[in-house]
Amino acid sequence: MCQKLPASSVLITQNAIEFQRYMAQDKKFFGFGRNVFFAGLVSFFMDVSSEMIYPLVPLFLANVLGVNKSMIGLIEGIAESTASLLKVFSGWLSDRIGQRKSLMLAGYAISTLSRPVIALAGVWQQVLASRFVDRIGKGIRTAPRDAIIAESSEATHLARAFSFHRSMDTMGAVVGPAIALLLLQLYHGNYSMVFWLSMIPGAIAVLIIAAFIKEKKRPTAAPAESPRLTFRHFDGKVKFFILIVTLFALGNSSDVFLILRAEQLGIRTAMIPAVYLLFNLIYSLSAIPAGMAADRYGKKRIILMGFVLFAALYYGFAVAKSSTAVWFLFAFYGVFMGLTEGIQKAFLSTIIPAEFKATAFGVYASAVGFATLPASLIGGLLWDRVSPAATFYFGAATALLSTILFIGLIVSIKRVSAENSHIEPGSR
Repeated sequence: MCQKLPASSVLITQNAIEFQRYMAQDKKFFGFGRNVFFAGLVSFFMDVSSEMIYPLVPLFLANVLGVNKSMIGLIEGIAESTASLLKVFSGWLSDRIGQRKSLMLAGYAISTLSRPVIALAGVWQQVLASRFVDRIGKGIRTAPRDAIIAESSEATHLARAFSFHRSMDTMGAVVGPAIALLLLQLYHGNYSMVFWLSMIPGAIAVLIIAAFIKEKKRPTAAPAESPRLTFRHFDGKVKFFILIVTLFALGNSSDVFLILRAEQLGIRTAMIPAVYLLFNLIYSLSAIPAGMAADRYGKKRIILMGFVLFAALYYGFAVAKSSTAVWFLFAFYGVFMGLTEGIQKAFLSTIIPAEFKATAFGVYASAVGFATLPASLIGGLLWDRVSPAATFYFGAATALLSTILFIGLIVSIKRVSAENSHIEPGSR
């Protein structure tokens, strides 16, 4: 008599068969699956919208509204940390109801609708409200979008897929500051006009999702097997990796401090978008090569290189004395971003259970996001009460500690793998 398979085993088998059918029918665009390509295009346009605003926000707060650095850090920290709760919830909800596209669409639409709030801002509370609404949208869309990319990619090309997405996202972040730079010149430094016009690319992103992102059909588990908001599905290496990236994020204060540091070291306000454009251009160009290198040489090595580079860069921002140094530091900061963010997600995807991808991505994004509030608060307080350099010394120190811990994780993974390879033959 045949033994009945457990429900979880049946679900995994069904998912594998469904994935093979999906990949066989999936039309390729420039070598990428439909959803991977259009998710990248969506992120391109949304980042055009976001980056028309982002490099101007700290300058608008500091120079127009007269807000101090601690308050600027608080605004950024509240916005990012509030969104982090929604990232984990939306990931859990996406897994539970089996929906990705609807949550992704809602998130991008909410972010687009935040633009009029900052365009009309006359006090810092309105800027906080705009950032809050924008990050709520990001919190809703991030985990389901990452799950769509992971589910639409072959296992051997995960890093390449995530790096393509980050590259498109960051290419939008190149175009955004360039447009902002031109509009500031055209409208004689009118921040409000730039903020209003940023709605246009955001609306395009929403339309692309509605028209081109395809929801992958997936069998749903029985209610008892539905994903729940818990760490119990993840083993020690997943938890330790999330701990490492959270510690790293604690020292990685908001990029607004890099922008303020650039202005302090002599970069004119009108040229700030150009500096940020350089950073994003190099970030975009380095992301896909970094992803290909990670697929070939190992994701762990690339992540480790990124941590070490960050420590060196933040030390550089601490000791820099001239505006010339700022251009070089922002350029290498772009290399760091290309080496890490997409690769970290790709590495995480290889160590989490397949049926809990969105939940895991949500936990990862939320853990990093929660660290943003204390990171930005610490950065602002160190700037105001110690010195601007202290903000960056702190970041360099946490990066070095994260590097040491990640080396420990690599050694542990190799040891477990070696032990399993010795045990398996004898257990047959």
